[in-house]
Amino acid sequence: MSTDEKGRIRSWMLTPSKPAFVPPRGAIDAHCHVFGPMAEFPFSPKAKYLPQDAGPEMLFALRDQLGFSRNIIVQASCHGTDNAATLNGIAKSNGKARGVAVVDPDIADVDLDALHEGGIRGIRFNFLKRLVDNAPKDKFLEVSHRIGRLGWHVVVYFEADILEEMRPFLAALPVPVVIDHMGRPDVAQGPVGADMTAFRALLDSRPDIWVKTTCPDRLSPQGEPYDDFVAAVRPLVEDYQDRVLWGTDWPHPNMEQRIPDDGGLVDVIPRIAPTPDLQCKLLIDNPMRLYWPEEVL
Repeated sequence: MSTDEKGRIRSWMLTPSKPAFVPPRGAIDAHCHVFGPMAEFPFSPKAKYLPQDAGPEMLFALRDQLGFSRNIIVQASCHGTDNAATLNGIAKSNGKARGVAVVDPDIADVDLDALHEGGIRGIRFNFLKRLVDNAPKDKFLEVSHRIGRLGWHVVVYFEADILEEMRPFLAALPVPVVIDHMGRPDVAQGPVGADMTAFRALLDSRPDIWVKTTCPDRLSPQGEPYDDFVAAVRPLVEDYQDRVLWGTDWPHPNMEQRIPDDGGLVDVIPRIAPTPDLQCKLLIDNPMRLYWPEEVL
C-alpha cells in the first residue's frame, strides 16, 4: 500500500505491464473511474476512502498503453453525488469517453439534461454498505422512471449475499439494467455454483439486464493468473454474449492492499472471450449500443 504525506491512498500500479493481448480496434474500457484532482474537485465529506489524485490524463495514458480507444467513466463513491470530476474527464476525452453518474434521487430534470449534455448515459445505485450510508430503493425507483426519456440505463452494484432481496427492486426498474462485477459472486464455486446459478437466473428474468464481467483481482481467491475467475466467467460470456461488458476498474478503489497489474487484467480478456467475435461483442459492439447508440448502424 502507498500513502502520501497526507495519508491519501494509492490503489493503482505506477508502471503496469503492456498486455500480450491486443484489443480489437475501437475497444472500450467500460468501467473505470477518476479521482479528483482533489484541489479542483474535492472529495465528498462522506467518502469512505481518501485516494491520491488519478485524473483524466492518467486514465487516458493508461487507455493508450493498454490498446483501448474509449472509456466509460463511472462516478466513484468518493465523489458522492457531485459529478464534476467525471464530467471533467469526459470533457477532456475529445469525444472518447462517456459516463455513469451518481445522483441525488431528488435531482431536477434540468440537471439530468445537463448531465446528458456532458456525456452521462446512466446512473449508478450502490448497495455496498461499506461504501454508502443509505440506499433508498423507493427513491431510486422514482428517479429511474425519469431517465427513460434520455435513453439512459441504471448500473447496480451489490454483493451476491443480497441478490435474493434485490430481485423485486431489479424487476421493477423501468429501464435497462447493468450489473457491476456480476454482483460479486464467489467464483471459487465454479460456473455452476450457487452464486453463478442464481445470477444466471437473474439474467434470464429479463432480456435487458447486462453484466460487467470484470474484476478478477477483486473476485478471485486464487489471485493471478485468475484461473478460478476464468472458469466461472467464460461460460457466462459465451451464453450471454450480447449483454456482456468489460472494464479495467482503474484506479481500483479500495484495492490498495492487493494492487492489480492492468496489463495482466487485459490478458484475461481472451481467456473469458476466446474468439474474435466474442471479443468484439464484449469490447465494442455491446458498449457502443449502450453508450454511443447514435453511432450504431
